[in-house]
Amino acid sequence: MTLPPQRQGTATGPGAELAEPGFWQLPPDRRLAAFARLRALPSPVFVPEGAGHWALVRHADVQEASRLPKVFASAPGVTTPEPARWVRALFGDSMVNLDGPDHAQLRKIVQRAFTPRLLAAAEEDIHAVAARIVDDVLEGRPDEFVSAVASRLPLEVICNMMGIPERYRAEIADRVNHASEHIGVERGLASRLRMPGRGLRALARMQRMVAGIGRERRRHPTDDLISALVCANVDGQALGARQLGAFFSLLMVAGVETTRNAITHGLTLLTDFPEQRDLLLSDFEKYADGAVDEMIRHSTPIIQFRRTVVAEHALGGHVFRPGDKVVLYYASANRDEAVFPDPDAFDITRSPNPHLGFGGGGPHFCLGAHLARVEMKALFRELLTRPVGLRAVGLPDLAGSSFDNRVRSLRFAFDCPHAEV
Repeated sequence: MTLPPQRQGTATGPGAELAEPGFWQLPPDRRLAAFARLRALPSPVFVPEGAGHWALVRHADVQEASRLPKVFASAPGVTTPEPARWVRALFGDSMVNLDGPDHAQLRKIVQRAFTPRLLAAAEEDIHAVAARIVDDVLEGRPDEFVSAVASRLPLEVICNMMGIPERYRAEIADRVNHASEHIGVERGLASRLRMPGRGLRALARMQRMVAGIGRERRRHPTDDLISALVCANVDGQALGARQLGAFFSLLMVAGVETTRNAITHGLTLLTDFPEQRDLLLSDFEKYADGAVDEMIRHSTPIIQFRRTVVAEHALGGHVFRPGDKVVLYYASANRDEAVFPDPDAFDITRSPNPHLGFGGGGPHFCLGAHLARVEMKALFRELLTRPVGLRAVGLPDLAGSSFDNRVRSLRFAFDCPHAEV
């Protein structure tokens, strides 16, 4: 197939390596080196993968596109592949895939539900959950960090905040893993034929579960987030069953997955950079906020989101036309030398640190950014300030995903194995 004249990338052009199935299985340093080469080019490159997309790899370009939703639209979908129409009809549109008034109305309802009282209760709960998890770790001495620590905190916090009964939680955790484990991961034909159905079944069961809880909360409201969402009255609207299910799926998959990955990468970074760990421990309250943001920048839990161009626009030395597909590579933007001196270094004193780990701004900036920071800070306070010498052992087992910087597992150990809680 001959590419249109404006698409200068070819199968052997500078964007071709991002289209190779094996690219996302390369060691992280080799992938980051490839992005550095692309950032040095005068304009975005075309990546001949599937129908193809334009790669935005510089911080300024990703940020500008994020803040121009009337040009770079989230609909019909921000993930690859885009959700099929029948999937959207069945499950409802996720907030991340909406634009304009539809997105604004839904976000307004959700934001109104996050009352100061609910957020204060959530923050108090975060500290209690973090302490309990570390107590359990010190008592049981597990050796796998993702399942024992990193996954537990965001899952328990979100379930507590939403008001999910305890009897549903193990199944929800299982459904979240099934729904997200293969996103952006290259698979063989047999697996590709099987896994989409498995993921959709997991989402369907999860949404039916929360819809039933929503019906109960409409009849008998409590102080939880589901009650606030289904009983809200913003311009005469509250969340319907499909909207509630879509929001819950987004919150569970995005809120749990991204936070657990940031936490896991954070432990690896503190192990690999002991001088930064020592600095953090020298005055935790002084350095913790900077450490959390640097963990997010360095690991970039969400690697990329897709946009569809709906109006002609010049950006980064290229003119985009309606119908073009654009991918915002946050993982590259967060290593942009023009914004972050010595970008591959892990520096908890980095200031300013305008990372795009929660998006590039604009209407789709992550709703959960504040809570994610609170969760990470609370957990690392518990992990690091007790005299146990917690550290990662070996390299994290990465999923090799093009979508998120997912860690399947990470072994960890204690330098002070007999320390008391």
